[in-house]
Amino acid sequence: MRTLFWFLTLAALAIGVTLLGRLTDGYVLWVLPPWRVELSFNLFVLLQLAILLVVYLLLRLIINTLRLPGVVAAYRARRARARRERTASEMLRLFWEGRYSQVLKLADKFSREKIGADGTASGRGETVTAGIVALVALEAAHALHDPQRSAHWQSRAAALDDAGWRTARLMAEMRIALDGRDFGAARAALEQLGPKERRQVSAQRLALRLAQEEGNWAEVLRITRLLEKHHALNTEQARSLRLAAQRRLIEACADDPAQLMRHWRGMTAEERRDVQLALKASRLLAAASACAECAELVEEFLDETWEPALIKDYAACPGGDVLGRIAHCEKWLAAHPQDAELLLALGRLCFRHELWGKAQSYLEAALAVTPSCEAHLELARLFDRLEWVDEANRHYRAAADCQDAASQSRGGRKSV
Repeated sequence: MRTLFWFLTLAALAIGVTLLGRLTDGYVLWVLPPWRVELSFNLFVLLQLAILLVVYLLLRLIINTLRLPGVVAAYRARRARARRERTASEMLRLFWEGRYSQVLKLADKFSREKIGADGTASGRGETVTAGIVALVALEAAHALHDPQRSAHWQSRAAALDDAGWRTARLMAEMRIALDGRDFGAARAALEQLGPKERRQVSAQRLALRLAQEEGNWAEVLRITRLLEKHHALNTEQARSLRLAAQRRLIEACADDPAQLMRHWRGMTAEERRDVQLALKASRLLAAASACAECAELVEEFLDETWEPALIKDYAACPGGDVLGRIAHCEKWLAAHPQDAELLLALGRLCFRHELWGKAQSYLEAALAVTPSCEAHLELARLFDRLEWVDEANRHYRAAADCQDAASQSRGGRKSV
């Protein structure tokens, strides 16, 4: 269709020129004695146009001839740039294949080529290629545990900071430092990142890893919650990290029961419902003789979720409101009458409060539900206190036999 259009246009133009030529019957006379040249006006116009075309072509030929060295140089530069881009692409492929030695060979070949007039990358495309090569070579040298080449390519990457590769270089340095357990260098690289870059998910992941290695559990907790909010961690991963951080933070408060309780109340409801965290906190509070705080924590937990493992520390704490704890345990006993741990705890609390009859009945009930060394030992102590020597000796022997059987059982499992 386009060809037909141009054909019709040229035909119309030719017809128009022919008709215009018929309307013109003038002539041009050139006199150069003794010669005279007489031309029709139409022929003169055609000759003028031909001369102009020839002059134009000659000028174009001269200009193109003068520009030829520059054109050749630009062509060679395009070929070199294409070759470097192919080298960078090949390096990426080899890096993901794990062929790090080949990556470094190509990187050395790339570095030997002159890029730009001063030997450095020039232009946006060249800096992109040079940045890719430097960072890939840096990661490959690190994978091969070659510190000399790592330092070389790190300096090459640092030279491209002004070209937009600063953040990428710092992230690579953080990964390398963390792999080498050089936490000081990793912290220095992280602090060089700007506030915007630190909020990126990849930077937050590295910061989380660094905080774990440094034992900064408050920071681990903060970053984990942030990553979970942005769906960078699944629910199980986030929960495991949060609970591990909370466990370490609870341990850090072991010498300060008031601070431990403030931290406990500041935890989320889900975290306060975790058995292991509650068990850790209750044991630390009991060990610090903070019986009131221990009782508050355990009662709050067990009123919502029953977990017999918490009863032992609840009953073992020597101070506090023993009678109140007995009343609370009896309330739980109505819902869990066959719980041996609860019966044993009640027996211990009654023994401490000198309620000898109730202590004996609860301890014997615990033995009836589940025979245990602890119940025998508590009954032996009770009877010893009441000066019932025969009964005390009988339970002491039963406790010793129970412990011997337990030790033999453990030894048998180890031998297997």
